[in-house]
Amino acid sequence: MKAPLMALRVHDVHVALSGQEVLHGINVSFATGRWTSIVGPNGAGKSTLLKALAGLLPFTGRIFLFDQALMAMDRKQRAQQLSWLGQNETASDDLRVWDVVMLGRMPHQAWLAAPSTQDHAVVETALQATQAWDWRERSLGQLSGGERQRVLLARALAVQAQVMLMDEPLANLDPPHQVDWLEQVRCLTAQNTTVISVLHEVGMALHADDMVVMQAGRIAHQGACADAATHRAVEAVFDKRIAIHPLDGQWVAVPKL
Repeated sequence: MKAPLMALRVHDVHVALSGQEVLHGINVSFATGRWTSIVGPNGAGKSTLLKALAGLLPFTGRIFLFDQALMAMDRKQRAQQLSWLGQNETASDDLRVWDVVMLGRMPHQAWLAAPSTQDHAVVETALQATQAWDWRERSLGQLSGGERQRVLLARALAVQAQVMLMDEPLANLDPPHQVDWLEQVRCLTAQNTTVISVLHEVGMALHADDMVVMQAGRIAHQGACADAATHRAVEAVFDKRIAIHPLDGQWVAVPKL
C-alpha cells in the first residue's frame, strides 16, 4: 500500500519561551486530507506546537510543509498554504464583518490590488458556511463572543489553504454551532484539506480521524481516534480522570470521580 502524502512533517523540534524549554524534540507527521486533533492536559505544549507549525514561533529542528522547509518559504507562499485560527484572535472592533473575512484573501492578492470577483465570491461562501452572512455589514464590536468566533472562522476558511491550523476553534460556540463546525471540517477533509486542531473538549476531539496526545512538551502517542491504544493514552495523560467509551456508534469521554 502506498504511504499517504504528509502535509506537515516535524523533526526534532524544540521551542523555548522566556528561556524555558516548552517543546522537547518533537517528531510527528500529519497526513494530507485528514483531520488530526491534538489533546493533552494544560501546559502540555499543544498551542505551542500549533504555533510552531504555523511559523509563528522560533524553533530549532525542521518542519516541512509538503516537502518544503517551512521557514525557507516566503511569507506570502506560506500564508497561501497555511490558514491559522488562534485563541483569542484580535481584530479591530470597528471593522465590518465583510472586511474582516476579506482579510483572509490577502495572501492571494497583489500588493494594493482591489478584491477580485473571485475574492468576493469566496468571502460570501465563507460567511454563508459559518452562518455569519446576515451580519456582513455590522462591525465586529457589535457581535457576541460566539458570533465573533464564527466570523474569524470564516476568515480562516476564506484563505482556501491546503492546511488549516485551529487552536480551540470551539471557544464561545454553543452546541449547535459546534456541530456545524464538525460538519465544516468534514467538508474540508472531503476536499483533501488537512485540518489540525487543538481542542479542550476530548469528546469533540474524538470525532477526528487521528489524534496526537501530548504531555509535558512531548508526544505521548499518535494514532487513529478509533484505536484502543489512543484511548488508553488519552486516559493516561489525564491521570485516569476520564474514561473513553462507545455510545451510539461514537466515542465519548466520561469524567471519572
